[in-house]
Amino acid sequence: MCAKLTAPRRDLSLNALRAFEAMARTRGATAAAAELGVTHGAVSRQVKALERALGVPLFTGPKHRLELTPAGADLLRPLTLAFDQIAHAVAAARSPAGPLRLAVHASLSVKWLIPRLARLARAEPALTVELTELPPRAMRQRHAHAALRLLSREDQAGVPCHRFMANSIGPVLSPALLAGHGGDPLAAPRLASATHPQGWREWAQAAGAALPDAPVQSFAHLHFAFDAAVAGLGAMVAPWPLVAEDLVAGRLVAPLGFTPADSDFVLIPAPGDEARALRPLLRWLRAEADAMPAAPGCNSSELQPPC
Repeated sequence: MCAKLTAPRRDLSLNALRAFEAMARTRGATAAAAELGVTHGAVSRQVKALERALGVPLFTGPKHRLELTPAGADLLRPLTLAFDQIAHAVAAARSPAGPLRLAVHASLSVKWLIPRLARLARAEPALTVELTELPPRAMRQRHAHAALRLLSREDQAGVPCHRFMANSIGPVLSPALLAGHGGDPLAAPRLASATHPQGWREWAQAAGAALPDAPVQSFAHLHFAFDAAVAGLGAMVAPWPLVAEDLVAGRLVAPLGFTPADSDFVLIPAPGDEARALRPLLRWLRAEADAMPAAPGCNSSELQPPC
């Protein structure tokens, strides 16, 4: 990005710094634009202007998977701290009343959290939750009190977070599609998502399985691939917590069962936001996770209705 840089200039735009911080934290201009309330092009222009002003590149790699350069990583840390302090100061100046703002991955929100929000309202009537979408690679979102997402154990080591639900993964597909491929889910066409393209590879490694060649159709989000699997378009590797109700209802089957994954669903508080409102939320999240049936092995009769 911006390979030809001019000599450094002393005047730095605050908007350019905000655009870079948001783009680096969310790992994309589109997510940063949504957070800042500007256009994708405006974010890109501000970041390019900042690179020219600094005289160094801040990002490297293709547009769909940008990575920070060493200079970008060094700049991001103090900028994030500074903008966080501003956000917390503004929040402290406001009335303490208000909703608990949660940034959630779209598929976790659609397939697990939103169907349970009525139970949260009954369990914690004093807690009002406001949801916003967390970008796929982001760990948090500015102005959100916390983020909910699936996170690998390796990444958890570097992020203050609270585990509330373990993850298991396995191939799922519609009963009709399974029957049409002789009971072999690995012979069916495969579904994947742009937000988690490594799903099949992760399952094969965890299960010690070899994947035969098969056509792969990709969707923008994991929950789009869920709907495609229910419609009989192919088999997908799914996290058990997000697909449990579809298996119990018979919309999908998992003939190979589920394998424990090296990841968990976690709650990540915003820096300085270990608010008391997060404690009842975390307690409720863990209670909901405990109430779920255990991920089945290869025998589908292990499935039990949700508590």
